[in-house]
Amino acid sequence: MGDGKQANNPWLQEFPDPISRVSWDNYVTVSKADAEKLGFCKRDYCGQRRTWTEVMPTVTVDGKVTLENVPVIIQPGQAVGTIGLSFGYGKKAGMQAEMATGVNAYKLYSNFSDVQAVSVEKASGTHEFACVQSQKTLMGRGDIIKETTLEIFNTRDHAEWNPMPHVSLNHQEIPVTSPDADLWEEFDRSIGHHFNLSIDLNACTGCGACVIACHAENNVPVVGKTEIRRSRDMHWLRIDRYYSSEDTFEGDNEKKEEMDGLWGDKGSLGGFREMEDPSANPQVAFQPVMCQHCNHAPCETVCPVAATSHSRQGQNHMAYNRCVGTRYCANNCPYKVRRFNWFLYNNNDEFDFNMNNDLGKMVLNPDVNVRSRGVMEKCSMCIQMTQKTILDAKRDGRVIKDGEFQTACSAACNSGAMVFGDINDHDSKVAELKEDKRMYHLLEHVGTKPNVFYHVKVRNTNEA
Repeated sequence: MGDGKQANNPWLQEFPDPISRVSWDNYVTVSKADAEKLGFCKRDYCGQRRTWTEVMPTVTVDGKVTLENVPVIIQPGQAVGTIGLSFGYGKKAGMQAEMATGVNAYKLYSNFSDVQAVSVEKASGTHEFACVQSQKTLMGRGDIIKETTLEIFNTRDHAEWNPMPHVSLNHQEIPVTSPDADLWEEFDRSIGHHFNLSIDLNACTGCGACVIACHAENNVPVVGKTEIRRSRDMHWLRIDRYYSSEDTFEGDNEKKEEMDGLWGDKGSLGGFREMEDPSANPQVAFQPVMCQHCNHAPCETVCPVAATSHSRQGQNHMAYNRCVGTRYCANNCPYKVRRFNWFLYNNNDEFDFNMNNDLGKMVLNPDVNVRSRGVMEKCSMCIQMTQKTILDAKRDGRVIKDGEFQTACSAACNSGAMVFGDINDHDSKVAELKEDKRMYHLLEHVGTKPNVFYHVKVRNTNEA
C-alpha cells in the first residue's frame, strides 16, 4: 500500500499482509507481553478465519495527537515496549467506498521523528478482521516445510535431512517415487515439453509479488473483505507463513517427539495444543503454494464431467465451460488450492472492484477468460504464456532457449526463488534444480507426483 498512493488498488487491498495474513485492514501490533500488561484480551475463531479483538485502544503520541478505535493484533516477534501501525490506509478523498478502509496513521507521525513516545489506553469496542490463514504454526509437521541447519547440511548425508518417504508394498517398504507404487501405468512424458516449477524456500521472502502478478495475468477476481472472512478468497497462489512454537523449528520437532501424539485435556493447553501458539520470538518460514499440477492428480479422478484433466506437457487443465461445480475436485485436493466462484464477480454491483467498471476492465488480460459463477478455477501454470512461447519459436523457425518459458509468478519473483522451465531440456536450469539434493515435493508421501517442487530451507544461524 506504500504511503497510500495504491489505496485504490483492489489487488493490493485484498493481498494479505505477509506476516499477519490479514487483508483489507491496518491495525496496531503489540507483543504478547505488552498485550497482557495493557489488558488486551483476544478471541480468535481461526477455523472460520475470523478474528475479534475485545478492545479498540486509543493511541496517543507525545500526549497531543490521539487516534481512537484502532484495532489491535498480538504479533509474535514484536519487540516489547513498541507498537506498529502501517501507513497507506484511512484515505477518504478520491476513494471508492469499498477501498476506504483502515485508519490514518499519518496523524501519529510528527516531525519525521524516528522515535516517538506513544501511550496506548484500553477502550471498548470490537473489530472483525479478514485473515486468510487459520493455522499459525507447523506443530512439528516437518514434511510441509523441510529445513535444516548449515552445519547438518554440510556434514551429513542428504538422506538424513531430506529423507524420501516410503510406502508399503507386499509388506516391503519401497520409495513413494517407485513405479511399483503407482496405481496405474505412467504416460511417456519424455516426448515434447514437460513443465516444472522450482521454489527455493531459502530465497523466498514472502514479498507477494508473485501473488499480485498472478492476479494481473490471470484475471483473478477480487471478492472483498466480507467474502474473505467467509473463506472464499480466490487467490490462485497463496504464501503460507508459519511461526515456530518453540524458539526454533528444530525445537518444534523435538517437542513433537516428546508429545507422542498427546493432545491434552479438552479446554487445556496440554500436548499438541501447546504447539498451536507461536513463540514470543519465533522463527518464521514462507511457502508459496499453488496448484501442484500432479502427474497423479486426485482431482482428475473424481470429476464426473472430466472438466479437469492432465496434459502431455505436465499441466493440470481446467475446462471452465464443462465444469458443473460439484466441487469434488476441491474436496479431493490435498493442497487446497482450488477456488469456487460463489458469485459472478464481474459486472456485479455487489463486487464493485476492477471488474465492474470500464476503467478497471482495461487491465484484464485478453488471453485469459473471465470465469463465471458456479465453476472451479485454479492455477493454470500460465498456459497462455507457455503456448505463446512455443508458437513464437515455431513462427521464427528456431529452438526455444532456456529461460524463455515463464509463468507470471516466476517472472515477477525478484529474489530468484521461482524458476520455471522444461525438464525435458536436460540442459535447462529447472532440470538441474530437480536433481539437486535439496529438492522435495509437498506432501510427497501422498504419491501425487507434483510438477511443482521445493528446496529444503537451510538456516545459517550461529546458535552460540
